[in-house]
Amino acid sequence: MKLQMIKTKSVVISVLFFIFSLNNYAQSKKFSLENFLEYHPILEHEVDKVFQSLNDTTRVAQMIITSAGAVGKPENVVYSLANQNKIGGVVFLKGTTKSHKKMIDSLNIIRKTKNQLPLLFSIDAEPSLFNGRMQGTEKMMNTIDIKTNHEVDSIAKIINKKLLQIGFHQNFAPVVDVSPKNEAIKNRSFGNDKTKAVAFSKQFIKTTQNQGIIATAKHFPGHVLIKGDTHKNSVFIAGKLQELEIYPPLIKAGVLSIMMAHITIINNAKYNTNGLPASCSRKIVTDLLKNELGFKGLIITDALNIMKAVTIINKAPLLASKAGNDLLLMPINETETINLILSEMNKDLDYKKQVYESVKKIIRFKIVLGLI
Repeated sequence: MKLQMIKTKSVVISVLFFIFSLNNYAQSKKFSLENFLEYHPILEHEVDKVFQSLNDTTRVAQMIITSAGAVGKPENVVYSLANQNKIGGVVFLKGTTKSHKKMIDSLNIIRKTKNQLPLLFSIDAEPSLFNGRMQGTEKMMNTIDIKTNHEVDSIAKIINKKLLQIGFHQNFAPVVDVSPKNEAIKNRSFGNDKTKAVAFSKQFIKTTQNQGIIATAKHFPGHVLIKGDTHKNSVFIAGKLQELEIYPPLIKAGVLSIMMAHITIINNAKYNTNGLPASCSRKIVTDLLKNELGFKGLIITDALNIMKAVTIINKAPLLASKAGNDLLLMPINETETINLILSEMNKDLDYKKQVYESVKKIIRFKIVLGLI
């Protein structure tokens, strides 16, 4: 009997020592973006610990990215959403470096005061859009005018320096579409040479992520040979997905985020989206991007509030989540989106599990970024 008690005490002491060591190591360990795609027991433990500290409402809120800036949601609305813990991040649209930094600082104060998870701050800092998104910055050349890998590296470093100064964590760039003649893309593309587009995109991604900012390849599965603009109406890929070959080398190179396009696919036996935009199609987001291409990073929708290709779809944010997107960018109504997802989770346990996986992925990013 005494021997059994000694053994039991020994096991308990060993377990407690392991937990103590684990916590001490986790506190001393500094993760980086390169750890996101790796299996790491300490990181898994930290993710689970943060996840368990949330309830389902605050978990779902992590998936919601609202907008700020001159053409985003009014400041008071963004602050209200932050105070209510109904968002996981903010994308900053047109504004100045001063106005963006002021708002980021204010949102960080709210988070600390309320003891909430940090917000993920993002921006479309493509070379072609950089000066419009952050007015007052030095003039940047258009993406399509970049000629060499060295120029890509230099420009990405200039962008990253400014983003880090202001407090951004994610850049919705580069545009990897090989379709400069498309109405929505224009000079935002590296051009129509796929080899060059892949090489330049890989360099932009590498430079960006090496400096601690999440890069985002967009817009999956590609805008080539598409007429029209998803901001204005539904557009279609008819037949073969001609830009699909661009993504495997970017995924292999470690791109951590991919943005989905609101493009409907027709006349394609394997990838037909049955009238839905690709962003709302499980066949494209989960079956193709996640399973077939093996992408393990963050998947984010394009804007859900201003692009008519998706606003005409009933309950589009919910459909986008069910399709497999982790982050829902700029839903028209954040509270309604959260409630729709919660309601669906109560009815569909498989979907609930999928939401949990998305939330843990987001938490993981916030840990490796050093925010948590």
